[in-house]
Amino acid sequence: MKLFGKNHLIICIITFAILFLMNYLGNNEADKLQRALMIGAAGVIGLSVGLLIMNKGKDDKTPPHDFD
Repeated sequence: MKLFGKNHLIICIITFAILFLMNYLGNNEADKLQRALMIGAAGVIGLSVGLLIMNKGKDDKTPPHDFD
């Protein structure tokens, strides 16, 4: 998947919505909106970093020697 392509943005929106709703609806604290926003944003950032790491070695022509 291309980083910051159409599919990535759709998955980021879905990830944010799921994390936000899970934390907003399941929290009874006074600052539930702020917590839900921060956790949703952290989930999207984590997804993007994971895809960046995954795509970094995608076209690598020289794999590590004796990887196993």
